[in-house]
Amino acid sequence: MDQMKKKLMPLINMRPDMSIDASASYKVTDGGTLNLLSRSCGEYNINQLGLQKKSSAGGDDKDDKERTYQCASNEMCVFGAIGWGASSVVRKAIHIPTHRILALKKINVFEKEKRQQLLNEIRTLCEAPMAKGLVEFYGAFYSPDSGQISIALEYMDGGSLADIVRNKKFIPEPILSVITRKVLQGLQFLHGVRHLVHRDIKPANLLINLIGEPKITDFGISAGLDNSIAMCATFVGTVTYMSPERINNECYSYPADIWSLGLALLECGTGEFPYNASKGPVNLMLQVMYDPSPAPPADRFSCEFRSFVEACLRKDADTRPTAEQLLQHPFIKKYENADVDLAGFVHSVFDPTERLKDLSDMLTVHYYMLFDGPDSLWHHMKTFYRQNSTFSFANQTVCGLDQVFTTLTDIRNMLAGERAEERLVHVVENLQCCAYSKRGIVIRVSGAFVLGSHFIPTSDGIQVEGLLASPSLDVQRRQMGTFSEQFVMEPAEQQGSFFISKQELYIQQ
Repeated sequence: MDQMKKKLMPLINMRPDMSIDASASYKVTDGGTLNLLSRSCGEYNINQLGLQKKSSAGGDDKDDKERTYQCASNEMCVFGAIGWGASSVVRKAIHIPTHRILALKKINVFEKEKRQQLLNEIRTLCEAPMAKGLVEFYGAFYSPDSGQISIALEYMDGGSLADIVRNKKFIPEPILSVITRKVLQGLQFLHGVRHLVHRDIKPANLLINLIGEPKITDFGISAGLDNSIAMCATFVGTVTYMSPERINNECYSYPADIWSLGLALLECGTGEFPYNASKGPVNLMLQVMYDPSPAPPADRFSCEFRSFVEACLRKDADTRPTAEQLLQHPFIKKYENADVDLAGFVHSVFDPTERLKDLSDMLTVHYYMLFDGPDSLWHHMKTFYRQNSTFSFANQTVCGLDQVFTTLTDIRNMLAGERAEERLVHVVENLQCCAYSKRGIVIRVSGAFVLGSHFIPTSDGIQVEGLLASPSLDVQRRQMGTFSEQFVMEPAEQQGSFFISKQELYIQQ
């Protein structure tokens, strides 16, 4: 009994409600700007137009300079949810000016714990622009009506490693090696440059896109260390992947992330979590503290992979290698120059038809909401085309973004009529799609024109925030003509962006 009490004592004494920075505060100005302030994260002013990071008074640090991110709420076309977490919901969106698919992470700023996580995430993303192995940050905006902050992030269309394991059962060693190299580069930046402990490394927070780029996400509970010997003293994160020193309520540092990485890789390689988590979190934590560290089966895995996992899962945190040292490990070097097709592997995981349909829905809604939308956003339609884009209508074909935009403007004005009550808008009734070239897509749309004020999506599967479909709409009674249209959309220069290379429009009375 005494032995059991001794083992359980660290778990009883844990303080899960400890905050990184109890001074985190906020203020909303009369003009609708939210001021977020804390000692550890600095000051950020966020409104409906974007985010500004304020520099500290008298600060000389080059990373402390002011930054401004233009990311307006009225420039977002927001779709259905990608996923939910304890502190946020993530939705897909298209940034209208760049026609770029993003992930919008929405957090309620009025809840103290979520506010601190928001500050941590914004700080990390602002101060790590375009860092290798980290999701890209585009900005943030504040919605006064809902009290939510929306963080605009790179949309990782391949999902997470947890998604891949659910679909493929496990991830082969060569693929894991390439993924791990990229993840270690991200950890090297977090640990060595930003002096941050992520504290929640797990398969669900390791994302990948369809071009084969793995990246770390979810920095909401990361903690900064003022210098190389400082230690964290808070108990936050996903218990399942916590290191022994964290579970034991000891001070911890960067090696805690290395332990979590080792567990995540072992789970991805075997397809099973290495501990028995079915008997509750306390039993799981006792296993982590007192059972031998798990190891990959020798009959299924190479000595290099087994050695890598063993190094990550050493009980003594001081003996675990750093991210920089692990980048030189034989498991990483073994496949460094090998022809490993990570993009091809990701494409093999998911149903390409469903991916195309999802993409087609978003791009189609984006196009028609822009066409039928306010005049203030109409000029963004021009950047949907390139100099070699073509548009065919009424037995004529025009080429180039200026000519295409002029023709579209004429058609839009014709449909708008002389008076507001005469305005015609699109109703999408049928949508088909197929792949085009390597990463492009052909979209065929047909529907009707009706008298109205905004675009009406009625096809199944299209979900747009703030715009309800009207399946009961009597289209025949209000129909003022029909249309059919075909788009060839291709990837633009920026990851996640698209442009229209060829378009054909047919209108009938």
